[in-house]
Amino acid sequence: MHWRNPGPIRHPSGFVEPCLPTNGCEVPSGHQWAYEIKHDGYRFIVRRELDRVRVFSRRGNDWTDKVPRIVDAVMALSVTTITIDGEGVACGLDAVSDFNMLRASVGRKGSRKAFLYAFDLLEIDGHDLQREPWETRRDALASLLQNAKPDAKLNGGIQLSEHVDGADGAVVFRHACKLRLEGIVAKRRDRPYRSGHTTEWVKIKNPNAPAATRVMEW
Repeated sequence: MHWRNPGPIRHPSGFVEPCLPTNGCEVPSGHQWAYEIKHDGYRFIVRRELDRVRVFSRRGNDWTDKVPRIVDAVMALSVTTITIDGEGVACGLDAVSDFNMLRASVGRKGSRKAFLYAFDLLEIDGHDLQREPWETRRDALASLLQNAKPDAKLNGGIQLSEHVDGADGAVVFRHACKLRLEGIVAKRRDRPYRSGHTTEWVKIKNPNAPAATRVMEW
């Protein structure tokens, strides 16, 4: 019997394999760490080239047709090319991301309920930012969204995923749990973007959140 090497995985053009946090039991502490809310949704890599936008899942599947609100918002940005990393979510009346609502709303026909919590900027107008430290990429993303056209803001299809600086990570995590959120992600401020699993991003899960026991199959 002859075994065949399947060869390298071929990803679609424009797709960047996302940076994946390591699961942690304790919240990292220190001035070099920043803390973001972990929203309960689908991880998306969003790529725009001129007048074409594509929304990829973490495995490179094309979800563009299912999230028109995100696509419209990215098209409204004053850029020619851009790659954004974020979480696609849908929220209930309490403004907390609801995975079941998201899953139902982006079924076969898609839905305008889904929007993107953007948390990283990998490329813009031909400038690759992946080698830049997190805080540089973060500042560029925040500036881009703050200065976006009014129609991009009103659409609500892209929102900045807020972070906390200079705080006790354990306190941030306890507060996230009280709000019934999925958890937090601690990120090294001085590190570049690395595809695949990294210890420079650490995810601490809320044990009482639905996502703690759910297996992702997409």
